[in-house]
Amino acid sequence: MACRRSVQMSDPAFERFECAPGLRLQAHERVAQIQHDNLIRRLDRVEEMMERLEKRLWFTVYGIVAVILSQGLQSILAAVP
Repeated sequence: MACRRSVQMSDPAFERFECAPGLRLQAHERVAQIQHDNLIRRLDRVEEMMERLEKRLWFTVYGIVAVILSQGLQSILAAVP
């Protein structure tokens, strides 16, 4: 007796596969592979977000350094007649 996994038509990300008692190990391996692929995809997105955050952080650091240097230069120019 084979059972079919019901899939909503609005969710095309999942494929149908057989899950008969004899195919239980294969079904489990397939589900584990799907979960692993989703985890890898999420980790890739987190890495991309971290790279963007790091880029923003460096822009902020460079901006602060530029402001400090410009204030120092401005005070030097004000002191020298």
